[in-house]
Amino acid sequence: MSSASESPALQPTAKPRVPALLFAATILLSAFLLFQVQPLIAKLILPWFGGSAAVWTSCMLFFQVALLAGYAYAHWINGQPGNRQTIIHVSLLALSFLSLPILPSAIFKPAGGADPLLRILGLLAATVGLPYFLLSSTSPLLQSWYSRSNGGAMPYRFFALSNLGSVLGLLTYPVLVEPYLTNRQQAWMWSITYIAFTLVCATVALRSRNAHGASIQADVAASQPGSAPTMADRLIWMSLAAVASALLLAVTNHLTQNVAAIPFLWVLPLSLYLLSFILCFDSDRWYRRWLFTRLGAIALPTTAYAISGEGNISDLKLAVTFFSCALFVLFMVCHGELARRRPSPRYLTSFYLMVSVGGAIGGLL
Repeated sequence: MSSASESPALQPTAKPRVPALLFAATILLSAFLLFQVQPLIAKLILPWFGGSAAVWTSCMLFFQVALLAGYAYAHWINGQPGNRQTIIHVSLLALSFLSLPILPSAIFKPAGGADPLLRILGLLAATVGLPYFLLSSTSPLLQSWYSRSNGGAMPYRFFALSNLGSVLGLLTYPVLVEPYLTNRQQAWMWSITYIAFTLVCATVALRSRNAHGASIQADVAASQPGSAPTMADRLIWMSLAAVASALLLAVTNHLTQNVAAIPFLWVLPLSLYLLSFILCFDSDRWYRRWLFTRLGAIALPTTAYAISGEGNISDLKLAVTFFSCALFVLFMVCHGELARRRPSPRYLTSFYLMVSVGGAIGGLL
């Protein structure tokens, strides 16, 4: 898997040590499970704590922190020498079996009228903490392993695949999972699928472990052009991700609070957000800078005006159409510029870590 714009020097020069399909399947499955477990676990604990808004807000806080931790772990372990990467990651995969099945323990049920936030965070950490952490680290970590295992091949199309898995997880849960399975059945089904993921991921780790050696890393790094990213580069990565994240949450809040309180208006902006990632990292041909920057210059002020009290759009269909088009354009600008600035694969985990930090900052803002 290589983007249409990569140069011949970045193509694999030898027979792949690990098939690209195995990397692709693992990354796709990890992203699918990430977006399946979020609504699942929130639904499991909702009867205990009541107040869907408070429970979902607490869950989103936990998931954002766990995602950031997973990216930081991928960046850290990517710098470890020799087979230590394989040993650490496979050991954590095996340890995560202790969390299965992901059925919350009754000891976390609230007592009295105390603030439930800490109890919810503790429940999530004990129930899905380690599996979610490992799933979060999968895409950047395996992209790095793929590049090393295949002579420095560009791995960024796997990020598009990861976001495709996220979209599939997001859209299939309310349509194919929730209506037909009880909460307990959903938890067991997710746990069984997670076991399949760990087996495939461990296989990838073991088969690509020879590419983690110091000498091979040095050879691959030497074959990859591109200077080390500067602090300015990292700040730009972080800022672009933060702007997209802030836009997503701001417009989603406006739609669900001021237009109509229906679940579709939460799913649609997130789907457009993920779609823009898929397109921008699949190939450079999707993001036409001259077109999207001009459309973005129009979309940004008109969106701000529409969200303000003076420009509020009351008609549901018109509001959804306008905000969807404007958001998609702005997401394409942010993520298209991110894709244009992606570094050499040897700096890949640093790139994704900054994108994750930016997403967290955008959420806080």
